[in-house]
Amino acid sequence: MDKIKILWVDDEVDMLKAHIIYLQQKDYDVSTVNNGAEALELIQNQTFDIVFLDENMPGLSGLETLERIKNVYPGLPVVMITKSEEETIMEEAIGSNIADYLIKPVKPQQIILCLKKNLEGKELVMQKTTHSYQQEFRNIGMEISARMNHSEWAEVYKKLVGWELRLNSANDESMSDVLKMQKDEANTMFARFVEDNYSDWVQSKVTDKPVLSHTCLRDKLFPYLTEDSPPVFLIVLDNFRYDQWKVLQPILEEFYRVEKDEIYYSILPTVTQYARNALFSGLMPSEIEKKYPAWWFNDWDEGTKNQYEEEHVGEFLKRFGKDIRYSFNKVLNLNVGKKLVDSLPNLLENKLNVIVYNFVDMLSHARTEMEIIRELADDEAAYRSLTISWFMHSPLYDIFKFLAQRKVQVLITTDHGSIRVQNAVKVIGDRQTNTNLRFKAGKNLNFNKKDVFHIKNPDEAYLPKQNVSTSYIFARGYDFFAYPNNYNYYANYYRDTFQHGGISMEEVLIPFITLRGK
Repeated sequence: MDKIKILWVDDEVDMLKAHIIYLQQKDYDVSTVNNGAEALELIQNQTFDIVFLDENMPGLSGLETLERIKNVYPGLPVVMITKSEEETIMEEAIGSNIADYLIKPVKPQQIILCLKKNLEGKELVMQKTTHSYQQEFRNIGMEISARMNHSEWAEVYKKLVGWELRLNSANDESMSDVLKMQKDEANTMFARFVEDNYSDWVQSKVTDKPVLSHTCLRDKLFPYLTEDSPPVFLIVLDNFRYDQWKVLQPILEEFYRVEKDEIYYSILPTVTQYARNALFSGLMPSEIEKKYPAWWFNDWDEGTKNQYEEEHVGEFLKRFGKDIRYSFNKVLNLNVGKKLVDSLPNLLENKLNVIVYNFVDMLSHARTEMEIIRELADDEAAYRSLTISWFMHSPLYDIFKFLAQRKVQVLITTDHGSIRVQNAVKVIGDRQTNTNLRFKAGKNLNFNKKDVFHIKNPDEAYLPKQNVSTSYIFARGYDFFAYPNNYNYYANYYRDTFQHGGISMEEVLIPFITLRGK
């Protein structure tokens, strides 16, 4: 392994001999110059891993030298060393993207710590993260194998997401593969857990049941709609996974305190038509069809499936005696988002403002259909990265920044998540069978019983049915449905795409976040 090369720039370089010898004994390669001009010339002709730069030098000052280095080599770490503790000098150096800041007289241990932090930090973080996950691996495995309840499953999923993000950041592929195997096992057990309990939950046969789509707003939003409470902004990001929330959290924490980081359970099927209508109406799908038949469109009906969301919200509020002023806005494209940002001051007059942002759903579908998106988001890490890039340049980011400066309550949630599918499962249906890849509803479904969760009687799950023979099947884990016709083509085409509608932690266990501006 090559030695780490250090360039030390100081007009009193002769005074640093003890430090130089110390670093050389630690097997560092140290070059020295006594002015900024020589430093710039040397950097152009040699490769260095890090630069120690004196702030107060004749000729080119440390700050001027720093600026010229960064103009040419923005990624080269530069550590500013100075006798001065003036705040303006520190601010200017930090604003110029220095790697660290040391005050003279500098001690040898400070230098070593600085080098380890800037040059060996990633390696140390990877080692620590890998070791920590190895220790936690057995504990998580025991939890997965145990008989957990709904809240314990939510906590295990949070742990798995946390480790996934940490191992991804540490760039440890071997341990990431181990984690993937553990997530696979967890998803298998989670699907079994949902299948064993789902009917009891939706029929309220048990008291220990999770917050579900149709009970979410009643339990988590309505308590904030009191006479003395500030305006509430409920932001629903369609198809928003918990791991996507966790990568956006550090960005939002610049402006907000996270008061609650919770998970609730999406109903089945985990698709917009069912889960979001249930969220906004406070009713299960078959209850919506019965109570508001003009507002419900089944898979086999013509028409947009979610065009009455605002009406559902209004009726939901009325049923619970919430006589309040509210607004409902749905953002389907960039221009609508920009107009909404301009209208935010007017919305502050309302007690409740519901904002549905559809981009994440469009991104996941676009990833299936558009080759360039497939290349940009070919795995979960890339999908999260693309989410961050979009968010930072979206009107939604402007919305959050505006609201952070107002006395309002901000709630973030979604209707369902999505999962990157891997395994094609054969299913046969007639012409009236829906096209979703993760669930099927129809009267003549042909499938292997071992491959699916089968709801024979939709009434038990409060699901609509076209006729007495209608039943539902759901894909588990990383499976997706494909018809025998052109099976290999469709299996390859949809593999590694993000889909929803079935049973997995990524689809069912979804965030409900409570924020308050700092």
